Amino acid sequence: MTMFRLRIAFRHLKFYRNRCHDMRTIITKKRDRGKLTTSEIEYFVKEVVKDDVDKAQIGAMLMAMFIQGLDSEETASLTKVMTYSGRVMEWPEAWKGLVVDKHSTGGVGDKVSLVLAPALAACGMKVPMISGRGLGHTGGTLDKLESIPSFNVSMTDKEMLKVLTDVGCCIVGQTKDIVPADKILYAIRDVTATTENIGLITSSIISKKAAETLDVLVLDVKMGQGAFLKDEKSARELATRMVKAGNSSGVKTVAVLTKMDSPLGKKIGNALEVDESIQCLHGNGPSDLTDLVVSLGEQLLFHAGKAQTLDDANKMLKATLNEGKAIAKFCEMMKAQGVDPNVAEELCEKGKDVYEILPKAKHCTEIKAKQTGYVEDIEAMPCALVSLKLGAGRQKAGDSINFGVGLELLTSVGQQIKEGEAWLKVCHDDEELAKAYIDVLSEAIHIKQGSSQTAQESSRVVDVIT
Repeated sequence: MTMFRLRIAFRHLKFYRNRCHDMRTIITKKRDRGKLTTSEIEYFVKEVVKDDVDKAQIGAMLMAMFIQGLDSEETASLTKVMTYSGRVMEWPEAWKGLVVDKHSTGGVGDKVSLVLAPALAACGMKVPMISGRGLGHTGGTLDKLESIPSFNVSMTDKEMLKVLTDVGCCIVGQTKDIVPADKILYAIRDVTATTENIGLITSSIISKKAAETLDVLVLDVKMGQGAFLKDEKSARELATRMVKAGNSSGVKTVAVLTKMDSPLGKKIGNALEVDESIQCLHGNGPSDLTDLVVSLGEQLLFHAGKAQTLDDANKMLKATLNEGKAIAKFCEMMKAQGVDPNVAEELCEKGKDVYEILPKAKHCTEIKAKQTGYVEDIEAMPCALVSLKLGAGRQKAGDSINFGVGLELLTSVGQQIKEGEAWLKVCHDDEELAKAYIDVLSEAIHIKQGSSQTAQESSRVVDVIT
């Protein structure tokens, strides 16, 4: 069966019912708090895909949308138009009920996709994960995977279908034919500070997932000072809107609200996060990372009917990590996506020093605690921004990535620490770590005097929205 059904771009959308639209007029209308019609949104997206609009106008339009907001009707229109701005996927009938995916709104140290996709494949699911690159202060799944030598995130239709048939999961980037509108807008949002808008986030995420023709989708909606959405109210509003948009698109959608105040896991940066993902796939990951992987995965298995209860789903996923099934799938996925078989097997070998293969920073500098006590908090945002400045992310579109740099936490919230003890390791290529970075990071840890404290619970899950 053909994997994709080619649909003439915007065939079902009546772009030409209003030929008199003008970009300046539409931008002005939104800037002045007007509500955009479906026709105006269609015109804007069509011009973006055709490359008939100036980049400055796209930025201005996104800023107008960001400042004035998009209501539920505008969001629904934008989502639908973006979904059908290119091709949508079609799967073999035998896969019905098995095609699932996950999406995160972005966090610091969030490498869940690298663990969850192979774990789900080990449970018999099909996971066509279309992921993105770094956005703002958050890392991108594709950037992390590309730190693995020869890992190919660009696949043809036939290649993707073969990998899903043989392995059960793949993690790839958007092609020019799958939601091309979002690919353009996503990159411009990244560099114009227009990422944290509920309508734009919803349309971006749901359009891509609707184009994947999924059976079930789980959304990891993060909140806190290290997330795009800082408070629970905004995160809940986004989660609710995305669940509604996903279900309206024919995809059973569940959202999980999760905390993102401190970094997820212990490592931040591309190769560093691949390392930690491999450890988690071996069943040796940090408790908060493992817990989140299982919490998201159990929702997919349960709602897809693969498990009778959430508890059953939980046990299935943990078994894939503890019994070597998930790491085996990750190894298969790497081979199928271009990694040399010997390299893939070496990376997945338990106890292997992965930095014999993965990029490694030239220098490491330790940041030490200024007092004795217990760790009350580690702020995610300063860690993310320093990692970004070191080169682990992009400050403007087209920037290259330094795969080896980043941060490694040597402690966690709730643990005891002594004055002068290292709590963070900074991996950098410059001969000396800038004093400004040291100062910022030194203020990111909050230590409270005392000796008897209960460690932070590993679960970051706040609520589940269906």
